[in-house]
Amino acid sequence: MSNVPPKAAFSIPSIIAIIAVILSFKFGAILGMIMAGVAIVFGLLGILLSMSAAKRGGIISVLGVIGGAVGVIAAVIKAIMWILG
Repeated sequence: MSNVPPKAAFSIPSIIAIIAVILSFKFGAILGMIMAGVAIVFGLLGILLSMSAAKRGGIISVLGVIGGAVGVIAAVIKAIMWILG
């Protein structure tokens, strides 16, 4: 028997968080806000999962949370522009 640990793999929530960040900037105010929220939730979940030795994606998840926060700000600005315009 060998004691070789399994190869670490990126967690699915970290990948979903990054995809949601990208989509949050592609959509308008409402869908952008929803996607930013998804990015934050899945980013936090990815951070929790990355604490396991078998999972990677901690930095990706942190970027997802930060990108989600920026996406919320962008969605609010889009909403203000829509209301004023």
